[in-house]
Amino acid sequence: MKSRKKHWEDVYHSTPTDQLGWFESHPEPTIELLKQCSLTPESRILTVGSGTSTFVDYLLDEGFRNLIATDISAPALEQLKARVGELQQYVDWLVDDLTNPTFLNQLEPIDLWHDRAVLHFFTEEQDQQSYFNLLKQLVKPNGFVLIAVFSLEGAQQCSGLPVKNYSAEMLQEKLGSEFRLIQQFQHLYTTPGGNPRDYIYTLFQRT
Repeated sequence: MKSRKKHWEDVYHSTPTDQLGWFESHPEPTIELLKQCSLTPESRILTVGSGTSTFVDYLLDEGFRNLIATDISAPALEQLKARVGELQQYVDWLVDDLTNPTFLNQLEPIDLWHDRAVLHFFTEEQDQQSYFNLLKQLVKPNGFVLIAVFSLEGAQQCSGLPVKNYSAEMLQEKLGSEFRLIQQFQHLYTTPGGNPRDYIYTLFQRT
């Protein structure tokens, strides 16, 4: 069976960014939640499973200068790094596995954990536990968690892989009582191929 790392490296080698099933030219739903976090240019923002996400471009364009982008796929990060050009100096680039981290678990605390379309690929309980353990280790008191994943009404597969669908209540249960739900909403995204994908967007704050 192909490893997770090999799967995603193959995806980013073979598919142009704007044809990926999760591509957004402008990440409006994420930006809507980000604006509620009252972050400063020096806030530490970690985008997990960043791939070639345009959210990183947006953050840099808005003046954020303390970013971390991580993905299991080195080709994805290289593409993103090339795209942002000279602004790449304001991003720490980490090739790592969220479920078995080598570098991420050594990071200093962060102000925002951002995940769009990553968590739902972890279908094994052990991988989910590793993900949330890392999140809880890194997010500061009063820090934020922004997670967007396939909703309970969403697709059952993506990129040829099975997914786990979530509700806001399920995410709350995983995060525990230390985290308070600030906002949630459903968002119907349409892939570049024209297929609908039903997401749940959530913003939590650590108490």
